[in-house]
Amino acid sequence: MKTRGIGKENFKSIYVSISLLLLIVIVGTTGYILIEGFTFTEAFFMTIITISTVGFREVKPLTEFGQFFTAFLIVISFGIFAYAVTTLTRYIVDGVLRNYLKDNKVKTRIEKLSNHVIVVGYGRNGRQAIEELKRHKFQVVVVDNDVSIIETIRENANTLYIRGDATQDETLLDAKIDKARALITALPNDADNLFVVLTARSMNPDITIISRASNFNTDKKLRSAGATNVIMPDKIGGQRMAKLVAQPDVVDFLEFVKLKEIEEVYI
Repeated sequence: MKTRGIGKENFKSIYVSISLLLLIVIVGTTGYILIEGFTFTEAFFMTIITISTVGFREVKPLTEFGQFFTAFLIVISFGIFAYAVTTLTRYIVDGVLRNYLKDNKVKTRIEKLSNHVIVVGYGRNGRQAIEELKRHKFQVVVVDNDVSIIETIRENANTLYIRGDATQDETLLDAKIDKARALITALPNDADNLFVVLTARSMNPDITIISRASNFNTDKKLRSAGATNVIMPDKIGGQRMAKLVAQPDVVDFLEFVKLKEIEEVYI
């Protein structure tokens, strides 16, 4: 799993700030050695106190050229030093480092999985499927591309997650689709579900794939793409509401039987 949950832009800004800071230190240290004849330690210390503007006095009296070089170093390094400190502080304060460590821990756990269930999409249907799977003691990996959703999932230490596009091979490989027993795709868009089904089936011909569908015409397409079963929540909900009016006793009886079966499993 990549560091999708943290964001590549965060790491890029960190790399850039550290690289610029190191470049300034190298330029300053080299300049003081060549211009003033300082030792490496003296030149390094002079560079640090100059770019950080802490106000310590010079290691040794500077020549006129050395004073111009120091002024030049202060001008070019002031913004870079402030940028680097701000970036690194935000990296820690905003929880980027914490999220990075947690994402790596989750990645390690996912790499050890087998016979698990991958749930694509953490919407209403996806969450309900996950709750039911957990009640039956299945290990679940959630795949979603929404940053805010991943932030919510991170708060639950028992839920494994991957931020990414499930239509991409790389994302499903991160979720260990080759070792998974089933995949549930519950994305709100039928086209997205279709792509997920196609991708998953091509990567694991034996996996059970359950797909959500909104349009009645999508059912056959999803099955042709490789879905084992297609669920239409709107259709099921409408049928149930109608049965509660037309056959309320039958519905009550089926609910009673279902509860009895659940009790037998868990007692």
